[in-house]
Amino acid sequence: MNTSTTYIDLLRHGEPQGGRRFRGTVDDPLSDTGWAQLQAATADEQWDRVVCSPLRRCRDFAQDLATRLGVACTVEPDFREISFGLWEGLTAVEVQARYGAALTRFWQDPVRHPPPQAEAAADFSARVDAAWQRLITDTAGQRVLVVAHGGTVAMLLRGVLGMPISHAWRIRLGYAGRARLRLDHTEHGLLAALLRLDPGG
Repeated sequence: MNTSTTYIDLLRHGEPQGGRRFRGTVDDPLSDTGWAQLQAATADEQWDRVVCSPLRRCRDFAQDLATRLGVACTVEPDFREISFGLWEGLTAVEVQARYGAALTRFWQDPVRHPPPQAEAAADFSARVDAAWQRLITDTAGQRVLVVAHGGTVAMLLRGVLGMPISHAWRIRLGYAGRARLRLDHTEHGLLAALLRLDPGG
């Protein structure tokens, strides 16, 4: 059987400046702690290619790491985080104060109860999946690091594991959390396995 194997590490960004808040499209840079978290998570490893979200909390570190490793860094716009609409930039406490029980309903079922004016979960899933299909086609046989967001990584893992979209947010990674996937490209199709899941901080 002819087989080529791709290893893809999915890495959530580190802590951004400004602390924890809904920042799907808010483009805050990493804090010093965030840089340290990512450096610790990627120490003593080598990849053939680095791919990242265009947002600074992912892109700044990914480009720096790729330069140090001497490999290419590709910015993938469709790996950006989901937009949280009117909740963008707010903390959970601020959302609860302004929108009451909407926050609880969102965490219980983010597909049926999204934030007002937010990106639809189905649209988010579709664009992330399209980028994923491009990635696995372009990087067959390589070791790849993807630096992205908690929601993006969760949606990617949902697809690999065959979970419904409504269950994607059950996969929660902290800052610098990481998952490793093995993809075997065979004459019978693509066989995917989750090898490692480190929830991060």
